[in-house]
Amino acid sequence: MASNHIQRINDDIQFALATLLRQVKDPRVRQGELTSIVRCDTTGDLRYCKVYLSVLGDIDEKEFKKGLKSCSPWLRHELGAALSLRYTPELIFELDHSIEHGAHINQLLSSLDIPSDESGDEEET
Repeated sequence: MASNHIQRINDDIQFALATLLRQVKDPRVRQGELTSIVRCDTTGDLRYCKVYLSVLGDIDEKEFKKGLKSCSPWLRHELGAALSLRYTPELIFELDHSIEHGAHINQLLSSLDIPSDESGDEEET
């Protein structure tokens, strides 16, 4: 469980990176329709930050990660300028598929043919 201080830093990093990702001009990073940062997990010593991204649309994951890795030093530099931390953490990017998975489950549930119970009576066992 992250402390309040680390959680505030995670929120600040998430907000700053969301703004900075819109400025990245690398076509490998901009290939999705919508890129959002789901969450950030910073280590206690502020050396590393794992950033979980969700991308809407069809992307080439390998190229997307290569693009993020290539722009990571620029993002880290800009992040250091935006936040006043003793150390600017090294960014580690991970793709999060939970939103896609949830949308798929929602689609499956909505396609089920479940008859509705209109009697309103409860059965006693």
